[in-house]
Amino acid sequence: MNNQISLNNVSFDFLKGSTEFLNLVMNNISSCVLMLDKHMQLQAFNESLTTIFSSRQNENLIYVRCGEAIGCAYNIEEMKECGKTSHCESCGLRESAMISYYQKIPVFKEKVAREFYMKDGKKALKYLQFSTRSFYFNKDRYIIMIVDDISPLTQAQDALKYKNRQINKLKKQIRKVS
Repeated sequence: MNNQISLNNVSFDFLKGSTEFLNLVMNNISSCVLMLDKHMQLQAFNESLTTIFSSRQNENLIYVRCGEAIGCAYNIEEMKECGKTSHCESCGLRESAMISYYQKIPVFKEKVAREFYMKDGKKALKYLQFSTRSFYFNKDRYIIMIVDDISPLTQAQDALKYKNRQINKLKKQIRKVS
């Protein structure tokens, strides 16, 4: 099989019938992969959903709306369905999914900062990068949403920017003294 993989590294056509391989790949990537319908209900997802958004581990999340599955703070605090909170219209995740579904326009590497509730009941600010695209399967259209938690990277960048501002302030003070 290794020879077959290396010879066909451009295409995965030889794996068409291998759902086992697809499941292994999907559950071993760090990106959260969500398959949503037009109502933003989960139709399928990989295991990274529970590592990036751990508010509802060990629950059946199929047909649960996206915001409810990922622990959206607005959904929980306002006690309203995903799609009906005061912030849903401005939700970058939802907006991108709807654009991909209704306008058939893919969205690539957008970023959003949002608060989510975690399994311990605490609210956490997460920085996410996500992409969406619509596709057809068995004559039905779906949205694939790929989400990466870029919180550690964003926090490190913010800390570096802060330190650079501090260094620049010190440089200005040194110039004034000399």
